Amino acid sequence: MKFDKPAGTNPIDQMKVIGKPLDRIEGPLKTTGTAKYAYEYNELNKGHAYGYVVGAAIGKGRIDSINQYAAKNAPGVLAIVTYENAGPLQKGKFYADKLLAGPDIDHYHQAVAVIVAETFEQARSAAALLKITYTRVKGSFDLEAVKDSAITPQAGQFGPPPQTELGDFEGAFATAAVKLDETYTTPDQSHAMMEPHAAFARWNGDKLTCWCSIQQLNWGVRDLANVLGIPKENVRLISSFIGGGFGGKGTVLSDIVAASLGARAAGRPVKLTLQRPLIFNNTTHRPATIQRIRIGAATDGTITAIGHESWSGNIAGGRTESATAPTRSLYAGANRMSHLRLAVLDLAEGNAMRAPGEASGMMALEIAMDEMAEKLKIDPVEFRIHNDTQVDPSNPTRNFSTRQLVKCLRDGAEKFNWKRRQAIPGSIREGKWLIGIGVASAIRGAPITKSAARVRLDKEGMITVETDMTDIGTGSYTIIGQTAAEMMGVNIEKVIVKLGDSAFPESSGSGGQWGAASSTSGVYAACVKLRESVARSFGFDPEKTEFSDGKVHSGNRSVALGDAAKTGDLFAEDEMTYGELSKQYAQDTFGAHFVEVAVNMYTCEIRVRRMLAVCQAGRILNPKSARSQVVGAMTMGVGAALMEDLVVDKSRGFFVNHDLAGYKVPVHADIPYQEVILLDDVDPTMSPMKAKGIGELGLVGVAAAIANAVYNATGVRVRDYPITLDKLLDTIKINA
Repeated sequence: MKFDKPAGTNPIDQMKVIGKPLDRIEGPLKTTGTAKYAYEYNELNKGHAYGYVVGAAIGKGRIDSINQYAAKNAPGVLAIVTYENAGPLQKGKFYADKLLAGPDIDHYHQAVAVIVAETFEQARSAAALLKITYTRVKGSFDLEAVKDSAITPQAGQFGPPPQTELGDFEGAFATAAVKLDETYTTPDQSHAMMEPHAAFARWNGDKLTCWCSIQQLNWGVRDLANVLGIPKENVRLISSFIGGGFGGKGTVLSDIVAASLGARAAGRPVKLTLQRPLIFNNTTHRPATIQRIRIGAATDGTITAIGHESWSGNIAGGRTESATAPTRSLYAGANRMSHLRLAVLDLAEGNAMRAPGEASGMMALEIAMDEMAEKLKIDPVEFRIHNDTQVDPSNPTRNFSTRQLVKCLRDGAEKFNWKRRQAIPGSIREGKWLIGIGVASAIRGAPITKSAARVRLDKEGMITVETDMTDIGTGSYTIIGQTAAEMMGVNIEKVIVKLGDSAFPESSGSGGQWGAASSTSGVYAACVKLRESVARSFGFDPEKTEFSDGKVHSGNRSVALGDAAKTGDLFAEDEMTYGELSKQYAQDTFGAHFVEVAVNMYTCEIRVRRMLAVCQAGRILNPKSARSQVVGAMTMGVGAALMEDLVVDKSRGFFVNHDLAGYKVPVHADIPYQEVILLDDVDPTMSPMKAKGIGELGLVGVAAAIANAVYNATGVRVRDYPITLDKLLDTIKINA
């Protein structure tokens, strides 16, 4: 099915199942511990062995020698794989990193060997006996130091154009009545998902099956086949449940490659998980940025010039962090400029992490907007509203498909009691605590991509859905089940959902905030075909047939849905593809974040006290799981604002705090009451579902709202994340 014109009325609009806050249908499996994750498929892999990955001990250089004698003769060791015996290996199509290194080393903890043994303990013990000698060479580990060598990258498949200009930015900025020119920095950050990267690999002749933890199975099949040099048809990936990804499990990384190579060398199934201290330097992360933002405005608050430049670093061949993306679309302004620059760094690869580009870009842009509002002596909410636009500011001939940013800001301000905020910092005190309130807008693109599904009807009236879509904790099982139930006129209990197997039809996968809207649209397309087959089986006109309450209705006739499959199950398979609507309309999601913080006037300890997110993201398929996505994203935003920081050893080239003891993330005690408002919205330009994604929208802007609240409490403007108390202690001037 091709979607090439705005959707009209269709069965999804009945909203009998879609739009209801149903519990997750896989919830009982997770709460009882019976949901199987990648590392847990022991019963399907009898006689399995254990793999253990060894990471490079230098940040840049070359392997001189690998002495395997002691390790190879250690108890239980079955195989040792290094670049010397792995055979020719290529890179995948998405990540730039080599997933088994040697002899050249590109970054610290890059995988250099995998040990396979009878037990995990034996594999780990043998890994310590592997003697590797290196020659270290000078590497590049400091973004600030190499900033001037950064170049404008080539345009790629993901992210905004590297360099854009509309009007005369430099001229308009130079003549603006009120100007802001500030630099902001964001640090390297880790996905730090709950489930480590893990894989279970088994060969059957030249056929490879991997139980793994990746978000995009279609990419995974492509990339693993490419790395190993085998046909795609020989690769099957299964990823039924994923314990968090946030973009860090987009496709194949070293865990899957190591397990596959180890299983081939040992002649047995191999299970492997990356140890937590290895993950931070071995896998991907959100790269640090240096961002310069310039805004010029008239005295009435109208933005006349807005420019955003961002510098980031990556390994050779890696992508830039597209931090300028939100500035291109969020606010009006006739004269505009954006510029991305990329430097080579010899650290672990920087790549997609929840809301790549927008998350880091909004950390800067939304502080700048507050600073500009203060210069203009305009309320920060009103300044944002004053510069709203209903056309894409980067392409004024293109309208937004739907845009309710003003409503997000207005409704949020009323709900949060924004009028309590005082413009003069430090004006509100409660004992030893300084109280501040902050706001930030939110924008995240709403991409959608082709996705396929297979549906089956049996004589009991049960609907089975199969698609290789993954569930990374987002609720994919449930919204896909709700879609099939709505389309076929049955209760959710009559739907069985099977996900995460590359043998199923190829879906959109989970990532980029496209998964929910795309995968359900593929199910919609398959169900349209199944509805046609059912109608014809009864001699009904498909255009005049209705499905409800487990029955099929046409004119005066009504028959049980399952009767269509009395003589055999009915199958239908289709995919949803798209025309040019995404070029005709700017398709985005919008929101507003409001935060209240308390800062101890003596110790500068920061406590987040209240949080509110108002989100506009098309039709909400399941309000309960959508709210959960936003609450989780808001929590991640607290971490980005106040604590998350991968500290670089700039002499040796590695992230020092590479475990969850040193890399701080929010815990329950850090998180206050969080409220989420989901605006009513449908977007017929997206798909027949009229839905968009929401999981990344809930993050963008949160950190800046916290930064703005800290400033409102203390009068200290921190432009260097994370906002830690040491950055307040020396500059706070509140008279205690």
